[in-house]
Amino acid sequence: MTFNDFNFKEQLQKAIDSAGFKEPSPIQQEAIPIVLAGKDMVGQAHTGTGKTAAFGLPVINMMKGQKGVETVVIVPTRELAMQVSDELFRFGKNLNFNTATVYGGQSYSMQLRNIDRASIIVATPGRFLDLLRGGKIKIDPAFVILDEADEMLDMGFLDDIKEIFTFMPSERQTLLFSATMPQAIKRLAQTILKEPEFVTLTKKDVTNSMIKQTYYVVDERERDDALIRLYDFKNPTKSIIFCRTKKEVDRLSTFLVSQGFMAKGLHGDMEQRQREECIRAFKSSKLEILIATDVAARGLDVNDVSHVFNYHLPFDSESYVHRIGRTGRAGKEGSAVSIVTPHEFRMLQKIEKNIGTKLEGKIVPDIDSVKVKKVADLKGKISEQDIKDYALELVEELKEEFDISTIAFKLASMVASSTYVKGNNTIGKTESDIKRLIENAQRGGGDDRGHRGGRGGGYRGGNRGGRSGGGRSDGRSGGRSDGRSGGRSDGRSGGNRDGRSGGGRPDSRSGGRSEGRPSGDRNRSRG
Repeated sequence: MTFNDFNFKEQLQKAIDSAGFKEPSPIQQEAIPIVLAGKDMVGQAHTGTGKTAAFGLPVINMMKGQKGVETVVIVPTRELAMQVSDELFRFGKNLNFNTATVYGGQSYSMQLRNIDRASIIVATPGRFLDLLRGGKIKIDPAFVILDEADEMLDMGFLDDIKEIFTFMPSERQTLLFSATMPQAIKRLAQTILKEPEFVTLTKKDVTNSMIKQTYYVVDERERDDALIRLYDFKNPTKSIIFCRTKKEVDRLSTFLVSQGFMAKGLHGDMEQRQREECIRAFKSSKLEILIATDVAARGLDVNDVSHVFNYHLPFDSESYVHRIGRTGRAGKEGSAVSIVTPHEFRMLQKIEKNIGTKLEGKIVPDIDSVKVKKVADLKGKISEQDIKDYALELVEELKEEFDISTIAFKLASMVASSTYVKGNNTIGKTESDIKRLIENAQRGGGDDRGHRGGRGGGYRGGNRGGRSGGGRSDGRSGGRSDGRSGGRSDGRSGGNRDGRSGGGRPDSRSGGRSEGRPSGDRNRSRG
C-alpha cells in the first residue's frame, strides 16, 4: 500500500512526496480511512509510529480552507507542540494552511496574532485554556485532536482537558490518541467522543521493524568507555542519547564535548529559547549528538537520526518505545543501542516481553576491531575522493623538498590519525557472560554471585578483581556484605568520571539491596 491509495488532494500528495513518505505505517493504514469517513476515533499507539500523519493528513485533506481555525490539536509539552505544528505546516503549506503554536512562556500578543492567521492551532492545555477562559479567542473548529492523552493525564492536565471541551462546538470530529488506556482516559473518551472507532496496534506493531535493536552488558564504571567505543565503531551520522536524569544529561554532554564530539544536552530546566535553539541546531546537523531526558525528547521529529543510545534503560516499556521511535522514521533504517549492567538485566527482559521483540546481545568491540573498521572506512573515502587542482599544486610544491613516497607517507600519517582508538582494549562482558546472564534470568535467578574473570570482573558491578564477596542469595555482591565497593551501580548516574554516579533507580533490583556499588577508577590509561 502507498499514500496514493488514499486519493488525497493533489497539493497534499505533493507535500507527502516531498516529505519522502512512501508506505503508510500500521497506524496510518488503519486510522486514515476512519478519519476520512468522518468518524470519531480512539487510537492506541506510541510516539514514533506515525500518529501525526495518521490524523494530520486526512484532517488537512478534509479542511475547507475557510477563514478561521478549523482544527485544534492538544498535546502535553511545548516540544511536542512545536514538532506537531512543524509537521502539519509542512503537510498543509501547499493548500495555504498556516499553523499557530500555543504554549506557556511566550507573549500572549504574539500567539494571538498567529492564531488570527491560522487554520490549525497546536496547543498545550494550560495556555490554551487561559486563552479560552479569558475570552481572548473564539473558535469553532470542525476537528479536535488529543495527542498523548495518557501523558497529559500523568502531568495533571485531565481537568483542564475536560474544561477545554466545554468551549468546543458540539458538532465536531474528535480524535484521541494514547499510548496506554488507563481507566481515566477511557472515561474521558466516553465523554468527548461519539460512537468512536478503535484502532490498537498489536505488540508486533509496537516497535518499527526497520529499527535494529541491540544491547551491550558492561559494569557500571564502564558506561562512558562503552559509549565512546560504540560511537567509534558505529560512527553515527546523527544520534540521540537518552539519560534518566537532568543531572546525567549535563554531566554526559560535558564529557562528550571534552572528547571532541559536537554534543549538547536537552532537558526541562533549560530556558525555552535554549531548548528551541538546541532542537534547531540538531535538525540542521550543526549538532551530531543530542543528549536528552525522556520528557524533553518526547515528540521530537527528526527524520535522519541514524542511532538512538540508551545510556541507561528507561523505567518502563512505554518509555523505551518512545525513545527508539526517534530513529527508523520515514521508511529509513535505524539502530537502537542499549547499555545495560547485569543488575538491569531483568528490566531488559521485562521490556522485551512487553514489546514482543527480542533484542540482540553483543559484546563491545575491542580496539583491533574498531581500528580495522576505521581503516576500511578511511580507505573507502580515499578511493572515492576526487583529485582537486589545488591538491595537484600542493603536491608539485612538496616534490621540491621530498620524494613522492615520503609525501604519500606524510599525508597518510595525517589522515590516519582518525583511526586512533582510545580506552582499554576490552570493555564489558563476553558472549559467555551474556549467555549465563540469560540462563540465570530464565531460571528466575538473575544474581551475579561468585563469577570471576570475563571482561570487567564477570557479572559483578563491583571490584575490578572480580571478587564476589561471597555472592549472597539476596543479590548483594561486592567486597562488603551490603554490596558496596565504591560508586553506585544501581542505575543512579551523574557525578564524577571516577565511577561514582547519582540519579535514577532501576526497577531491576532482585532480593534485598542489590545496588552493587562498584569501585572501578575511570582515570585509567585510555591506551
